[in-house]
Order: sequence, then structure tokens, then C-alpha cells
Amino acid sequence: MNLFIFGLGYSAKGIAARLARDGWRVEATGSDGTVPFEDEGAVHAALSRANAVLSSVPPNREGFDPVLDRYGAALARSDRWLGYLSSTGVYGDAGGAWVDESTPVGTGRRSARSDADLRWLELGARVFRLPGIYGPGRSALDRVREGRAHRIDIPGQVFSRVHVDDIAAGVTLALNAASSAPSGAYNLGDDYPCSQNEVIEYACRMLRAPVPPMQTIEQANLSPMARGFYAENRRVANGKAKRLLGWRPQYPTYREGLVACLERDHEAR
Repeated sequence: MNLFIFGLGYSAKGIAARLARDGWRVEATGSDGTVPFEDEGAVHAALSRANAVLSSVPPNREGFDPVLDRYGAALARSDRWLGYLSSTGVYGDAGGAWVDESTPVGTGRRSARSDADLRWLELGARVFRLPGIYGPGRSALDRVREGRAHRIDIPGQVFSRVHVDDIAAGVTLALNAASSAPSGAYNLGDDYPCSQNEVIEYACRMLRAPVPPMQTIEQANLSPMARGFYAENRRVANGKAKRLLGWRPQYPTYREGLVACLERDHEAR
């Protein structure tokens, strides 16, 4: 079986590695990929070999999906499996309430992502809506070690998150259950939405590091992207992926996930 990936980024690399272990042949665009995105001949040749196509490419600065704008017609003419890594940012701010796949999208700060999400759904793709992604080399442990960790004083603020290995597991299940898992949106998030402060405090205890002071957003001098992240507050329900894909997160809370990240760090040394 052949998979073609548009955009071999952090999450897509985890998916590619898992499928390669299962015997899949993977081709991809991206700086670490095998096919230049701009080489339309090479991309179309790779698409002709692919049983499945996955895109992890977000909208560009102009707000357009570069994959759909350049290769959407070719994808629409095919009956192959399609997947898209989207974001739970499409749900916007829910005031801390639960959201699921039936919640309206397009009301938040990420309107371009919502538009791309809906365009992939119209093509019949499995759209995986992902909350805060973490894993080896990209977790609260790394932020604490590097002095980049913040605790922001916003009472009642909660986020959902997902370990990169659980993303790979969910996409793999959707591929293997292609005949029984319908196209549509799937939230892949863990079972325990909580504040980012709780995660940072736990990471500090794991590393025996001092806990950063509580700050306002202004005091923390966050980037515009990070400020936007804190402007939204929601809990992401994952019941549909559990029911239809048989998916269960290996890391149901950040605690198991951070322990696994630390163990991976020790193995790499």
C-alpha cells in the first residue's frame, strides 16, 4: 500500500513512521520529503501510485490551502482515501464548554483553517481536528528546560491536547478501517482537558525545576500566535473517534504523555 503525504511535518512524520512499520510505502513533499511540492509532474506521478493521500499543510499567509489550490482537481477526480490534519481551532472560543464534531465551525480566529477544513470535507476526506500537539522534543518538558515556560493568570482557562503518537494511531486506524470508517471530521484529543498552568507545574516537578511565576498575558510578552491561543477556551470531546475508529489514546492525560517523553529523552542520550 502506498501513502502520499503533502507536508512531512512533525505529526506527519509520526504517521509515516508508524505506517512504514506496517509495510506501507510513503512518499511526501516537504523539506524532509521525497517529492518537491512545486514539481507538478513528480507530484502527479506520486499521486498515481498512491492508495491514500494525507495533507498536513495549513493555509498560507494569504488564507488559501496551497494543496487544494494546486492539486485539488486531481484529488477530486480520484476515489482514493483522503485525509487532512486540521485543528480544533476551527471551533473558536466555547467559554470552557465541550465541543464535538457537530459544533459549528468558522466562528473563531482561524477562519482560513475553517475554510480549508470544510473544503477537505467536501472532497470526502477524513478530517482529523487536532488540539495542542506535543511529543518528544516538543513538550512542556522542553519549554521548562529552555526557560520558555509560562504560567498565565486566566482563571478557568482550559485546553485539550494530544500526543503525537496518538495522532498516528488515529490516522492509522482510519486508514485500516477505510471501508467502515465514514468520511467526515474526527477530533483526536486526550481524555483530560486542563489548564496549561497545571501541565507546566507538573513538568517542573518532573524535572525538579523552579515553577515560573504567575503572569498576565501582557507581562509574559507572548507572541501574537500564543496570545491568540490563550484567547480561546474549550474542551474537545473525542467520543466519535472512539466509537467509529476504535481509537483509544495511549496517553489519556498529559501525565502519561510527559512520562513517555521523558523516557524517550533518556533513551536518546
